[in-house]
Formats: sequence, C-alpha cells, structure tokens
Amino acid sequence: MRKAEITRKTAETDITVTLDLDGTGRYDNRTGIGFFDHMLDQLARHSLIDMSVRCDGDTHIDDHHSVEDTGIAIGQALTKALGDKRGIRRYGACLLPMDDALVRTALDLSGRPFLVWNLDLPTPKIGSFDTELVREFFQALSTHGGITLHVDMLHGINSHHIAEAAFKSVARALREAVETDPRKSDAIPSTKGAL
Repeated sequence: MRKAEITRKTAETDITVTLDLDGTGRYDNRTGIGFFDHMLDQLARHSLIDMSVRCDGDTHIDDHHSVEDTGIAIGQALTKALGDKRGIRRYGACLLPMDDALVRTALDLSGRPFLVWNLDLPTPKIGSFDTELVREFFQALSTHGGITLHVDMLHGINSHHIAEAAFKSVARALREAVETDPRKSDAIPSTKGAL
C-alpha cells in the first residue's frame, strides 16, 4: 500500500505525480523539460521507486516553476506513500561516481526538512536547462518530503555529470531509506515513537 498520487494545480503549473515505493524503478516522466525528465528518470530508476510525473508549466517564462513545483509534488507524494513510516530503514547514504564527478548523499526521513548543499555546477546551463534549478528541485523535495538531506560534491568538472551524479546519489540513498527493515518491520524507527 506504499503508493501515492498527488495533484498540484496553480496559476503556474498543473502537476500530477504517482509513486510506488515498492516498485522496480519504472518511470514515465513528462515535464516538457528534456534534461529534467532525464534526471527524474534517473531518480526513479536508481531508487527503484516507480514514478510518473506529468507537468504542464509556464515554460514560456522559464523552467523554474515547473522544476520547483515538481519537487514539491514528489515530496508530498513521498510523505503520503510513507504514511507513519513504520518499518522503514529511515536513513540512507550513497557515494556515487560518474566519470569525473563524485557525489556523496546522506539523508534522514526524519520529518525535519533541512538541505545542506555543497555542489558547484561550473556552467550556468546544461543545454537550455538552468543549472541553479538542480538545487531548487532538491530544496523543494527536502522541504515537502520532510527530508534532512546532505549533498556534497567531492570531485567534478562536467556540469551534466555532476548533476546526474547528484540525482543518482540521492536516488540510491532514498532507496535505502524507504526500504523495509526486515529486523524491525513493525516499528517506527525512532525512540520517540513517531516521525
């Protein structure tokens, strides 16, 4: 039952996100922003979370609203699919190499959103995509998913490789965190009894 669908409609975007935390990494993402779709595909594939995103946004202005609002909607869907978080591992980490790039992610599905972002993308654009939007996406995901999220670039030269390594690293850490803990599948992973 760890599935969710979120619809978010504003004057700037109309977004529907469906997630299945117990999927196989299937994806069908259509935001109208090619590079961003490619990154969302990586997020789904490497987290093993089935994901479908439909976004109709005001890309005639720029891509900002679509990227940020998609992060909000995915975060909300993640929160809904996790429910009370009973039985999850809660924490996840990944050190991910991609050619020249090496990105480290550590995260906690704590319900306390906080983003630590140490990622320097050397170019302002990847194709037509504004590289500053990578951080905007993860800020929205962290805030609306209730995730303490640390992302650090240890090495990197190529902006595409760095951004893709970040999405893949977060995905792998997320996969670990949402998985059911076979030793405590009936417990909330906190001494407080709630997350």
